[in-house]
Amino acid sequence: MILCITHSQDFYTVDLFFDYLSSKNIPYYRLNSDQLNHSQKISTSPKTFVITDSLGNTVHSQDIKAVWHRKSWKVSPPEDLDENFHPIFISEYETLKSNIFTLLEHLPWINPFENEKKIDLHKMLQLKIAEKNGLKIPETIFSNDEAEVRKFLNEKCGGKAIAKLHGVWSKNMTGENMVSTMIVDGFNIESLSDIVYSPMIFQPYIEKEYELRIVYIDGEFFAGKINNSENTDWRITQHNYVWSVYELPNEIQMKLTLMMKEMGLYFGAIDMIKSSDRLYYFLEVNPQGEWGMLQKELGFPIAETIADHLLKRIEDHEE
Repeated sequence: MILCITHSQDFYTVDLFFDYLSSKNIPYYRLNSDQLNHSQKISTSPKTFVITDSLGNTVHSQDIKAVWHRKSWKVSPPEDLDENFHPIFISEYETLKSNIFTLLEHLPWINPFENEKKIDLHKMLQLKIAEKNGLKIPETIFSNDEAEVRKFLNEKCGGKAIAKLHGVWSKNMTGENMVSTMIVDGFNIESLSDIVYSPMIFQPYIEKEYELRIVYIDGEFFAGKINNSENTDWRITQHNYVWSVYELPNEIQMKLTLMMKEMGLYFGAIDMIKSSDRLYYFLEVNPQGEWGMLQKELGFPIAETIADHLLKRIEDHEE
């Protein structure tokens, strides 16, 4: 059995994955992370756990052969619970969730859980490893110091920068509810006075030809190009653009592979841009990143490749 950890609002990509497993008669269990709460019966011991969801579906840890940590949302408290008890409710169930995940760490995961957490939370580490492996990265500062940011803006950015919130996540593959990237220049520079309340990542604004979303699966690449030269982020404006298949140069594939291996990741959604002076810039890798639009628009067999990769690792693990 393959355990897929996701959330209750996940759709399409995870359904493609499940449909493919079903076609091969591979059993699976969907664990919605936000519903790992009072709505499920959960018992764990030092070696095993049992979970029964609200529909009566049960999973025993000893039956699980591999894990895909697709997405993870915070546990949802019951609507009728006094708000004063929300913090302890969430804390205890999140702790229980962590204990459950730890009991599975000896199994093959799409990405080893600790590696994924480390890379996902540390943008500066991502950039350091990318540059170490030969990829070009933008000048970057992560700061809450207005004076330092203004200095960076003037000395490294020519007065125009991209500002990013590190911890803001989109909730679906359309980028809905996501406000994470903005341009800082002479017109809105005064807004920096509030940065002490919310540290941000700043990078020079790079004139670009296009953006790339690259899916990496253990040495395989699926790359899509979107001609978004006028805007900061394709996820905000993607309805105005069309995805096209992109052939990554072998040199970039090699460098990305070295980077991902050093990060200890088998899977990642990588964002890069090609600048107007024809240079490739690495921006970030999301170990749980979206790729449904690439499979839908370009016909890439990403769900199937993820599943086949995990099934092969199960075989290797059991030998």
